[in-house]
Amino acid sequence: MKSVSLIFGGEAKVKIMRLFIFNPGLTLSASEVSHRAKERSETARRELNNLSKAGLIKRRARGYVLNPTYIYLPAIGNFLVDATPMSEKEIVKKLSRAGNIKLVLISGVFLHDPDSRVDMLVVGDDISQARLNHVIGSIEAELGKELRYAAFETADFQYRMGVYDKLIRDILDARHRLILNKLGLEIAKKA
Repeated sequence: MKSVSLIFGGEAKVKIMRLFIFNPGLTLSASEVSHRAKERSETARRELNNLSKAGLIKRRARGYVLNPTYIYLPAIGNFLVDATPMSEKEIVKKLSRAGNIKLVLISGVFLHDPDSRVDMLVVGDDISQARLNHVIGSIEAELGKELRYAAFETADFQYRMGVYDKLIRDILDARHRLILNKLGLEIAKKA
């Protein structure tokens, strides 16, 4: 995301732009923006002011909201969707902090498929839910969107695969990309 942030004047601005563009209609206070983007409150307020002056967002009584009539919104939105803020390798590296990760599958927001049941499937052993929540939160801050994800211990995932669990089948039948597969599973690539 470094080159994108240089073009738009900083990483904080890009994160905040993504937050509003990927959550149209959502009104957020400055403190909510700061929290979701994981930026200092002064930085968030400065960027909100700049984006408001530019016309991308509007100030409301209870916070800020995306301006749906902003003339460059479609172009900026398409650009930010296509300019992925982190590589698949970075996603795997971050997730590895949560436990012994064996399988990571991305879908949904990562592949521009809003109809997908999840954006990410994580399978591994000794997964710390607290650390996983922290990692997911940091990825969400980069993306500017709340992720829908499913996480399973390896044994539970393999059991669910064996009984043709509906959630697992729906995830695997939808468009997806496998970015880590230490389980050696034969999963049809759907990307």
